[in-house]
Amino acid sequence: MPADMTVHVIDDDEAMRDSIAFLLDVQGFSAQLYESAPSFLAALPGIAGGCVVTDIRMPDMTGLELIRRLKADGVDLPVIVMTGHGDVPLAVEAMKAGVVDFIEKPFSDTAFIAAVRAALARGKADQARDLERLEAQKKLADLSPRERDVLAGVVAGKANKAIAFELDISPRTVEIYRANLMAKTGARHIAQLMRIALAAGL
Repeated sequence: MPADMTVHVIDDDEAMRDSIAFLLDVQGFSAQLYESAPSFLAALPGIAGGCVVTDIRMPDMTGLELIRRLKADGVDLPVIVMTGHGDVPLAVEAMKAGVVDFIEKPFSDTAFIAAVRAALARGKADQARDLERLEAQKKLADLSPRERDVLAGVVAGKANKAIAFELDISPRTVEIYRANLMAKTGARHIAQLMRIALAAGL
C-alpha cells in the first residue's frame, strides 16, 4: 500500500480505533493505529506520507497540542480532527492551527471517508508543490547576486531599461544577465523563467 494512502488514526478509545480501521480497510486505505499522541510522535520519524485523523480530547496530549507540535516541528501531514458534541470552539482553534477538516462524532461513514479522501488529495498536492519548490530553488542556486537582482526585476514585470536604471547598469548588460538566467535555469522563455522564480518563492 503506498504511503500516501495511509491514514494514521490517533484515539484513546480502542473501540473507536478498531471501528475506523475497519471502515478504512473496506474502502481500500491502510490504517495505522495509535492509542495516544505521544505514541504517534514516537513513530513519526518512520512515517513517509498519508494523513492524520486525531481525536481532540485525549489524556497525556490533546489533539490540539499534537497539531501545534507538528506545526512547530515543520511536519506538514494533513490533519483531520474528530470532535465530540460541544467541542466546536476547540475545532475552530484547530482550524486556526492548520487542520484541513474537523468531523463531529458520531459521524457517517460517507462523511468520514470524504474527509479522508480530501485530506489525502491535499497531501499529494502539497508534496507536489514542495517538490516543485525544491527543483526551482536548485535551478536558482548558482545565480550571482546581480543575476538575482535582474531576475527580481523580470518577475516584477519591469522592462530592461527600468531594470538597468535601478541597478545602474546598461540595458545591454541587463540583456546579457537575462540570457544567463535563461541558460542557468534551463528556461526556454520568460514565462517559464517567471514560473521557476515564483515556485522558488522569489
